[in-house]
Amino acid sequence: MSGTAFEEFAEAVASQKRAPLAGSAVEYTHIAVLGGGSDAQLLAAICLSEGAQVTLFSAYGRELEQLRAGSGVTIRGAGPIGTYQVDREGTPSIRTTGELDQAVGQAEVIFLTGPVHKQRTYAMVLAEHLRDGQVLVIAPGRSLGAAEAAWMLRVGGCKADITIVEVQGLPYWTSSNGATLTLQRVAPVSAATLPAGRNKCLEGLKRFLPNIVSAISTVHSGFADGSGLVEVPALLLGGVVVGHGGPSVPQGGVPLEENKSFRALIGPGQTAVISRLAAERRAVASRFGVRDLPDDESWIEAHAGSERGDGRRPVPAPEQAAGIIRCATIGSLAPLLSAGRIAGVETPATAAMITLASTVLGADVEPAGRKLDAIGVNAGNLEEARRILDSIAGARRHG
Repeated sequence: MSGTAFEEFAEAVASQKRAPLAGSAVEYTHIAVLGGGSDAQLLAAICLSEGAQVTLFSAYGRELEQLRAGSGVTIRGAGPIGTYQVDREGTPSIRTTGELDQAVGQAEVIFLTGPVHKQRTYAMVLAEHLRDGQVLVIAPGRSLGAAEAAWMLRVGGCKADITIVEVQGLPYWTSSNGATLTLQRVAPVSAATLPAGRNKCLEGLKRFLPNIVSAISTVHSGFADGSGLVEVPALLLGGVVVGHGGPSVPQGGVPLEENKSFRALIGPGQTAVISRLAAERRAVASRFGVRDLPDDESWIEAHAGSERGDGRRPVPAPEQAAGIIRCATIGSLAPLLSAGRIAGVETPATAAMITLASTVLGADVEPAGRKLDAIGVNAGNLEEARRILDSIAGARRHG
């Protein structure tokens, strides 16, 4: 993936129509959700609750069999409470399929869910199936999600004029028990379109994603991603010295269920690490012209939720936690490290967290991370890197 190849890619994306969509917010009625996990089920249920026709695609037969065998997707807690039928004739229901072209053919909006490696695979195979006017939503997009997807689509031969939306989170935290999802509300999260300026798409998506806040471009939304700097320290750092947050529990006591929250994993020690990581992200972002990033507490609220009550993010099971660490490292920390190298900004805390995550996961995950040089932005010149990213995003230079 040479610099010349990326220049051609940037010019091709930049040549697409960039005028904001005319008229009022778009009303989307045909939705495709790619993936069969809890995030995909959540999005399918939300869209169905809003009256849209929903098709859920999974390449895994077991996921489809489990969905079809049950009574549907049941939502409890916050959000659209109820049971949403699956493949039921004569009533609104989530239609499932194992055929990608059938899922996306008539869709106006296509949601890409799941871990980073699945998003990459879907982006590549989608290239031949997309048509002008479709909207591809990467949720969560983390850092460089939209730019990487655009590159994958371009490599795959996609020439359609589509809009890619990078969303930094879903509207609800989920805890699952079979096909039953219990929801808690998520704080506002950043979202942007590629090409920039298509905010009518974002207005239309707020029907399904009510907590999104428009960013200037995907360059800004990417740097506004705080998932890695919150999730990785919270899940990796604990013990007697570092401690934890939440109420104190007497020796031999058991925490109340309502106090078992992701936010309670973050004590003074983790907060200090988060602040160091956040400072490095702000320093790198500033060199790329992005200076209006959230403060530390806003990042913690967005990615850790509240300690208890409404907005409480559940503590993940060990296997889920490993997946979160992997995706946060690949999709959030590694991109920041990459951008820091081009900007000439040292990021020792970010590098240390990547090393620690790789050690715990038993694999060096940094080479698999989303990095600017992995999609061809390998020039050592900061201004050139900024120009290329701005060209792709269609953004104005800010700084």
